[in-house]
Amino acid sequence: MADHVAETDLVRRAKAGELAAFEELVTRYERRIYTLARRIVQVPEDAEDVTQETFLSALEHLHDFREEASFHTWLTRIATHAALKILRRRKGVPFVSLEQATDPDDHSGAIPHPEFIADWRENPERLLEKKETRQLLEEALSELDEKYRVVFLLRDVEGLSVKETATVLGLTESNVKVRLLRARLQLRERLTRAFGDEATKVAARHDHG
Repeated sequence: MADHVAETDLVRRAKAGELAAFEELVTRYERRIYTLARRIVQVPEDAEDVTQETFLSALEHLHDFREEASFHTWLTRIATHAALKILRRRKGVPFVSLEQATDPDDHSGAIPHPEFIADWRENPERLLEKKETRQLLEEALSELDEKYRVVFLLRDVEGLSVKETATVLGLTESNVKVRLLRARLQLRERLTRAFGDEATKVAARHDHG
């Protein structure tokens, strides 16, 4: 609660023209915005550009921030759109919402079947404490398709709600839920392949009707 009150106070002071208050907000969130941008665009220089653009845009449009969501959520929306513009530019296509690149399966409700199922040799919580596990997770994230990676980052890493994630990306909530499920399953399978116990491996079952 104290952090929220402090943030609200900083935002209102910044809106009143106090540059030091805005600089404090930048200091507070710069690392998180850069990390999010780096995970989306995957190039440090581009992530730095996204971070700079995010805070410049936030400063320019600060009076448009209606404080209906947290300042961090608002920054995340700006950063995500800036990062997606870079991805689209790389592909040589105009910026569009991810809704316009929807997979047919996004609407089908079909649940993807993992290919590798096994018990983990160690408690997942302990695995996540290890440096090599975090590194593997970063590698697995980088291999996810863009539309799954971004949803996972916003929902599970940044902590946005399904509704907020849908709003940021221009998706329906059902699209977000399906993509999130796919991302989680793919990441879990990647980690399971690394840490699963071969003795407990179960052959994946695929029902085709």
